[in-house]
Amino acid sequence: MKFALSAEQRQFAASLHELLAGTSGTVRAWAEGKHEPGRKLLRAIADLGVPALLVPAEYGGLQADVADMVVAFEVLGFHVVPGPIVESAVVAPAALGGSRKWLPALASGEALVTVLNPLGLDADIADLVLDLRDGQVAAVRVESLEPVRSIDPARRLFTVDGERVPLGPAGRAFDLGVLAVAAQLLGAGQWLLDEATSYARQRNQYGRAIGGFQAVKHLLADVATQLELARPLVHGAAVTAQDGGGTLARDVSAAKIKAGEAAYLAARTALQVHGAIGYTAEHDLGLRLTKVRALLGAWGDAAFHRARVLESLS
Repeated sequence: MKFALSAEQRQFAASLHELLAGTSGTVRAWAEGKHEPGRKLLRAIADLGVPALLVPAEYGGLQADVADMVVAFEVLGFHVVPGPIVESAVVAPAALGGSRKWLPALASGEALVTVLNPLGLDADIADLVLDLRDGQVAAVRVESLEPVRSIDPARRLFTVDGERVPLGPAGRAFDLGVLAVAAQLLGAGQWLLDEATSYARQRNQYGRAIGGFQAVKHLLADVATQLELARPLVHGAAVTAQDGGGTLARDVSAAKIKAGEAAYLAARTALQVHGAIGYTAEHDLGLRLTKVRALLGAWGDAAFHRARVLESLS
């Protein structure tokens, strides 16, 4: 099966890239607890329709294909957009199907939702906290929050205590969250490859650009290969999700594993190519290094997803 983006999807991605160019300052501000620049960015993303993609048309959504969501989240991962956007734009519409109270607010970007997984991302600013454990959806009436240190400062995590109010079965909400994170990893990995390739053309050693050395070319080529091998798995899982196939759990888990491996290789290679400058807090490379490392464990680590794939084959 050949996966190719439509002209509309390519234009959608290009519009998102244009909107999100130069967001590093916003990401750093979010990590410091300064949310207004990030909320402004999320509102602009909402104006392009991202939170409305998976919301039914009757609730003000676009009722788009899951593949459109993957296209959007690959771009969001490329630019490391902060905030609980996977939870709000992907998981919540699936978990809250039929909710006239929340779906219109999600589609417009007015509401932010986080999900305990088991920690709540940006739970201190979320309008709604959901718990998807045990295959059921419950709304959490928050009584107390406790911050938890994250390897990625822009992923602000909290433990949440409070009464759980059952809402219904979780359905495929968890799997869609996994798929969105896989797309983010793919996007972050692509940024790392692009940045490492650009830097290799500029950095000189022994009188020539390091990109001209065969060893460096091989490193970058390996990353490009792994990203291209991961991309069909991510888009293939989107097709499964759209068609309602019975292999969704297996397909999204396989996509998360491969996208994570490719992004991690991209992170290691980009750091190797950049050398000491890659360790500095001022360089944008660090924003992706910590994001990739955090997303590897988000919505299930590699061991969890390998077990799911193995279970589906038994």
